[in-house]
Amino acid sequence: MRKTGWVVMTVFATIIGAYAIAVLAVPAMRAPFLQQRFLTMPLAAMVHLAAAAVALVVGPLQHNSRLRGRFLNLHRWTGRTYVLAVLFGGAAALRLATVSQGGPPAHFGFGVLAVLWLLTTGQAYRSIRAGDQDAHRRWMTRSYALTFAAVTLRIYLPLSQVVGIPFEPAYQAISWLCWLPNLMVAEWLILRRPMTSPIPAPDPIAAT
Repeated sequence: MRKTGWVVMTVFATIIGAYAIAVLAVPAMRAPFLQQRFLTMPLAAMVHLAAAAVALVVGPLQHNSRLRGRFLNLHRWTGRTYVLAVLFGGAAALRLATVSQGGPPAHFGFGVLAVLWLLTTGQAYRSIRAGDQDAHRRWMTRSYALTFAAVTLRIYLPLSQVVGIPFEPAYQAISWLCWLPNLMVAEWLILRRPMTSPIPAPDPIAAT
C-alpha cells in the first residue's frame, strides 16, 4: 500500500476508533437505537465497540511494510492483538446482527459481515502459522477491508440522510454497502500487487 493511502486509512480508522470508545464511555453520544442495544444486550454492545475500536486502530500497523521490517516483535504482538479483537468483536457482532435496526435485510447483511470477518481473520492466522506469507497477506487484506466497514458505514449513513433517503431503507442498503465494495477493493489490491514484501515468520517459542 502506498504511503498516502496508508495515512488516509489510518487517520479514518483512528477517528472512528476514538469515536467508538467515546460512544462506549459517554451514553449521551449514542443514537437511540444504539442505546436500546445497550439496554437489551449490554455485554455484546460493549464488547463489539471496544474490540472493533482496537482492531481498527491496530490493523493499519499490520499493513505498513516499514514497521513490519523494523519492529518484528511489534508486528507479531499487534497481529495477535488484532486477531483477538476480531474474535471478540466478530462474535459480538454476530449476536447484535440478529436484532439490528432495519429488519431481515440488515440482520442478514451484518450477519454475513460478521461471519466473513471471523473467517478471513482465521484464515490469515492459519496461513502465517503454516508459514504461507503470501496467503497471510491476502487474507489480512480481506480481513481489514471488513474491519474498515466500521468507517464506511459512518460515511454512507450521514450521506444518505443528507440526500434525504429515509433511515430504514438506507440502513438496510448500507448493511451491505459498508463492506461489499471494501472487499472488491481488497481483491483489486491483491490482484494488482504481487506478494513480494517479506513478512516475519512466526516464532514457534513466542507463539506458544
